Amino acid sequence: MLTWQVSREEKGRPNSTMANTSKSSSQLRILYAEGDPEVLASQSVTLEKAGYNVTQAEGRQQVHDTLRKEKFDLVILGLTLTKNDRHHLAYMVKKAQPGTRLLVTHTDGEGHPAVDATLETGRSINALLEKIASMHPQAAGAASGR
Repeated sequence: MLTWQVSREEKGRPNSTMANTSKSSSQLRILYAEGDPEVLASQSVTLEKAGYNVTQAEGRQQVHDTLRKEKFDLVILGLTLTKNDRHHLAYMVKKAQPGTRLLVTHTDGEGHPAVDATLETGRSINALLEKIASMHPQAAGAASGR
C-alpha cells in the first residue's frame, strides 16, 4: 500500500501545521481524490484531524460526479491516481469549478496549465498540510490567531 512518507524528524515532534489549522480550516472544503481506497481513507483521516472538511473521491469518475454535485475550495489529486487521471482531472476540475484551487501530488516537476500547486513525489503528509496552508493563508492565519 502506498502512503505518505513520514520522516524520522516528523515522527517524534508535534505536527505544528495540524495544530495551526485545526480551528478555522474546517471552513475550507476539500475534495481529496486517490485511486487506492485504503490510501484515500487513511490520508483523509489525517486531513480531517487537521480540521479540514474533506470529501473523498475514488478514481476519475467519482471526482467528476462529485464536482457536479458540490462546490469546493480546493481539490487534491493524490499519488495513487494514474498520471493520465491526474492530467485529465486537472482540466475537469477547472472546467467544472473555475475558481477552485487545484493541488496535484506525486509530480515529477512537470508543469500543467490548470494546476495551482504541486507537491513532488516522496514528500511527507506534513508537506501536504503546509502546502494547503500556503495556498489558503486566510485559513491558516485565522487559526493561528492572526
